[in-house]
Amino acid sequence: MKPARLSVVDQELPEYPISREERLDGNSFVKWHTGRWLSSKTFKLMPWDMQGMARALFDLCQTESPVGSLPDDNEELAFMLRVDVRSVREFRGLEFGPLRNWVCCVSDGEVRLMHPVVVDVIRDALDRRALSVLSSEQKAVAVRLDRLRKALVAEGLTADVTEDPVLIDRMDDWLRANHKGNRGRSAYRSVILHASRQRWFGASIGGAG
Repeated sequence: MKPARLSVVDQELPEYPISREERLDGNSFVKWHTGRWLSSKTFKLMPWDMQGMARALFDLCQTESPVGSLPDDNEELAFMLRVDVRSVREFRGLEFGPLRNWVCCVSDGEVRLMHPVVVDVIRDALDRRALSVLSSEQKAVAVRLDRLRKALVAEGLTADVTEDPVLIDRMDDWLRANHKGNRGRSAYRSVILHASRQRWFGASIGGAG
């Protein structure tokens, strides 16, 4: 069955807050808040067999597009839950069925289902992944700048000069724009010459020769 498209009535549905471009790779960790689950009405009042299906949907939605959503299609949901379509229709009408708190939303013109708790945990996983990538990038930058400082000292600049963060950032930017790949002595000598011509060193270049 084709994905449901928007009608005039559907245009009042909320927009799904996560882009279709976002994906959870195999290394992404999605938190399961055990205390929150055990204290919820869903756990306390939902039959055991339906709890299993509810948990399955929480996992299955992580592979959907957009991530964290479900299709608003009874046949697809029936396939995912390994039940017949009639059962899915019944689930939709149950207060404590496996589709509890899943509500309709819109993603790129398609009607989907979203769950507020699932959205929160998916966002948390994406945010933590972004922070991890940022941390890796920051480490790479720190290593590169440390290597630059040591190379400049080896070329005759004093430690006082290379401790200037503005100067080092300028030199690193110039090297990244003009010397791709591994940086050798010629690259470091070129950036010293360029910095001297641009008067980045101020009154003295610290004894570089």
